[in-house]
Amino acid sequence: MKSESNDTGLTAKKKPFISKGIDSFFLSIYNVYCFILRFFKQAVSPPFEFKEIISQCYDVGYRSLPLVSLTGFITGLVFTKQSRPSLADFGATSWLPSLISIAIIRALAPLVTALIAAGKVGSNMGAELGSMKVTEQIDAMEVSGTNPFKFLVVTRVLAITFMLPILVIYTGLIGMLGGYLNIHQNELTSFTAFFNSAFKTISFLDIISSVVKATVYGFTIGIAGCYQGYYAKNGTQGVGRSANAAVVISMFMIFVEEMVIVQFVNAIR
Repeated sequence: MKSESNDTGLTAKKKPFISKGIDSFFLSIYNVYCFILRFFKQAVSPPFEFKEIISQCYDVGYRSLPLVSLTGFITGLVFTKQSRPSLADFGATSWLPSLISIAIIRALAPLVTALIAAGKVGSNMGAELGSMKVTEQIDAMEVSGTNPFKFLVVTRVLAITFMLPILVIYTGLIGMLGGYLNIHQNELTSFTAFFNSAFKTISFLDIISSVVKATVYGFTIGIAGCYQGYYAKNGTQGVGRSANAAVVISMFMIFVEEMVIVQFVNAIR
């Protein structure tokens, strides 16, 4: 009888904990929903912070070029080296330019660039806004009459949403350049022949889908980073948690969105 009562007590204690976790999950989803609605409302209402948007575009885009360039070049080079032996077994090394262009433009360039941006830009947004939140700088902006949400959140989300498609196109070109150098080294293929063969297999839908992916990824990274930082708490530990959560959530959502967009594009194709 005693053991039965203990089991009943443990079950009774677990239920409120599980219920609290479920309530917290749906409450967080609702808060994110309200955060996104607030962003769209503030983004289309004047005054517009053009100078801050340009400044954030410089931070997000120009300062990410070295890392994006190196990663894109290595991606194209390594993918070409890994693909050659498989195609050589079937005597189809002439298809390497087409394979590289399809892989990089359709998948690798948007995905790799978004993951780099999530790690670099998303964590920076979470840490920067989180430190401003815990040091009460955001509260001070509200007292001084400045709209902190428009100045801090809207500008950052718009900047990464605008700049990520440009970075994706740049990464695709750099990746294909890395693939060309490897092919030229082994097959002595000319630059013109390589790009003629590569772009024959790329359609307008492939380029549009990559740009759409980059736009969605950029918006996701911006919202995740700014949301985690804007509502940071518990001092310096909260700043670290905000930066970490911004990266983890962004990367998870990028893979989910990649799966959904690919299915949608394939249905159109």
